[in-house]
Amino acid sequence: MKIDEFYINRCIELAKNGLGTTYPNPLVGSVIVHNNKIIGEGWHKKAGEPHAEVNAINAVKDISLLPNSTIYVNLEPCSHYGKTPPCSNLIIEKGIPNIVIGTIDPNSKVAGKGIEKMKEAGLNVTDGILEKQCNELNKRFFTFHNKKRPYIILKWAESNDGFIAPIFKGDKKPVWLSNEFSRQLVHKWRSEEQAILIGNHTVLDDNPKLDVRDWVGNNPIRIVLDKSGKIAQEYHVKDGKTKTIFISEQENLTSIDNCIFENVIFDNLLPNKIAEILHKYNVQSLIIEGGRQTIQTFIDANLWDEARVFKSKIILNDGTKAPKSLIKKTSNQLVLQDEFLTYFNYDYNHNI
Repeated sequence: MKIDEFYINRCIELAKNGLGTTYPNPLVGSVIVHNNKIIGEGWHKKAGEPHAEVNAINAVKDISLLPNSTIYVNLEPCSHYGKTPPCSNLIIEKGIPNIVIGTIDPNSKVAGKGIEKMKEAGLNVTDGILEKQCNELNKRFFTFHNKKRPYIILKWAESNDGFIAPIFKGDKKPVWLSNEFSRQLVHKWRSEEQAILIGNHTVLDDNPKLDVRDWVGNNPIRIVLDKSGKIAQEYHVKDGKTKTIFISEQENLTSIDNCIFENVIFDNLLPNKIAEILHKYNVQSLIIEGGRQTIQTFIDANLWDEARVFKSKIILNDGTKAPKSLIKKTSNQLVLQDEFLTYFNYDYNHNI
């Protein structure tokens, strides 16, 4: 690995610390190097707080070294005023002569303007280092800005013979097919994504909370499909504890207690309409944990980026069949006795 790639890779590792806490901002890490020695590093921790470059500069104990140093960052430094001042301005102000960047920011407010500003100030700017890896790191951010929709993850658990639920649940609701460690992993995923979506059948059958009670992190925004308004006030999704967006054909529904209602027609364009609504609410990532019909709707529309599937050792013999598609498995691993399969929709998402 070349020296610039080594330091950009370190930026990527630092940036990962912010997964789930920086929305709507991207994941960014930064490293400052003097004479082949790291003298400062940092990452963006939360929207509204200092960016990675600021944290890296503040970590430098001897600021007199900055005019003879190189700053590395996996994403182009911002050039606009938001909740914090532009990082490109700070780099110029501190006199850091060399900037190495992983990839260009797709946000129209930046999109090369930070690089242009630093070059106009006479700084040496290099970009495109580990570009593919940097784009992958911020696949949610890039999908949101380039495709005007959230990055969409499908998730389900199925029995060894291909069913996601038995015919009769009895008093056992929900019926767990995956083990407790797999379920804890799902709660970790929820803390990393901005929103979670289910249909009303899942709400009425299981009354889920859709929180991260088995992990530490932020609860995702709840997205609930309730075509005919069947979900009563006593269900957890209407407890007002977490922002919840209900998508329904019912008109003139009043938004109350942290619950927002969006009116759409449930036709074959529903997945695209949902994506448009979530883009309006600045939702960059969505994990879909709905039943078979909800998940299959997105598969049929080819509107998904990633699928995470647990296949258990349990045999049901009959029940609700798991979603079907022509997707090809790309990786698998074991979580105790559960087989965890991951799929990526490369045909649809080959260009983030």
